Amino acid sequence: MTVCKFSKYVKNNYLWQYKHIIMAKEIKFVTAEEAVKVVKSGDHIHQSSVASAPRILIDALCARGDRGELQDVRIHHLHTEGAAPYSDPKYDGIFFHQAFFVGANVRKGVQAGYADYIPVFLSETQKLYRCGALRCDVAMIQVCPPDKHGYVSLGTSVDATLAAIECAKTVIAVVNPNVPRAWGQAMIPLDMIDIFVEGNEPLEPAHFSEPNEVEIAIGKHCAALIEDGACLQMGIGAIPNAVLAQLGNHKNLGVHTEMFADGVLELVEKGVINGSNKVTDKGKLVSTFLMGSQKVYDFIDDNPMVAMMDVGYTNDPFVIAKNPKMTAINSAVQIDLTGQVCADSIGTKFYSGVGGQVDFIYGASLAPQGKAIIAMPS
Repeated sequence: MTVCKFSKYVKNNYLWQYKHIIMAKEIKFVTAEEAVKVVKSGDHIHQSSVASAPRILIDALCARGDRGELQDVRIHHLHTEGAAPYSDPKYDGIFFHQAFFVGANVRKGVQAGYADYIPVFLSETQKLYRCGALRCDVAMIQVCPPDKHGYVSLGTSVDATLAAIECAKTVIAVVNPNVPRAWGQAMIPLDMIDIFVEGNEPLEPAHFSEPNEVEIAIGKHCAALIEDGACLQMGIGAIPNAVLAQLGNHKNLGVHTEMFADGVLELVEKGVINGSNKVTDKGKLVSTFLMGSQKVYDFIDDNPMVAMMDVGYTNDPFVIAKNPKMTAINSAVQIDLTGQVCADSIGTKFYSGVGGQVDFIYGASLAPQGKAIIAMPS
């Protein structure tokens, strides 16, 4: 174990320079291999999600699995971008993936029975930890370098990660200059962290395909339903991006969502999205996690317009409903002739998960002049 007195980081053309003695707390950096030694057989681990999965900790943990040092370790998170090696069949009996959402990187494992999905509304993922229904022995997260007040930011992944940090027996943080310094409930004090590891890996970018003709047509239909002054929630994928591309002539839109991506940025630059008609968090883009290109991660860095909040807040239907003209736009896999919507599975196989769709459909339906839209090809 070594104690670093000074470190320098280059981020967004600014020089980060800080002492590792802040707020009377001395930061001791250890290697990733040393850090994951706290994990014991039978432990439950929470990982920060989506773009911010702590790769160096994951690799070090899997190395312990390769050496046969662990058994029956449960791994929880929302979906993650990038590789998820712990869900490989070779780790059967060593790691068991039990995520709150099924991402593309674990879908085959879940469908084959080597990994699992916990069906839960996204708004209640944090409650699983806070009420004690789900144990959290170790939280593995990424944070930005600390500021002069002794605070770090969770960056792109607040979601259920904040609850996991509050409840975990041990919190391991990768201090990574590529993590943006996001505001809101993403900011946490250093004393919530037990073990520090230095990292410098870029955050995982999300890659979205360009909308095709059908998706563009759907985007135009949805845009016609969105009123000036509406507050938006968009799901993930080509159709939400197609909708955003059609909103350039709208006025005074707001954002209260679980996630946003690149499509929002141009509308902010044009002044179309300004949040002036919102009742809660007026003028702010509210989200709980992000997935997009590096432009999105740069946009939220030290940006007071963006509030990264706990998923128990962003996805609370009664918080959502406070904003007038709340408009939730989500896609689905199937809709039957009675109007039942299937968005999480194909036949008997899980494809994604419940996610936050029901949270926002309910919240938008309760809101004054609210609208809940399901968009899909006919």
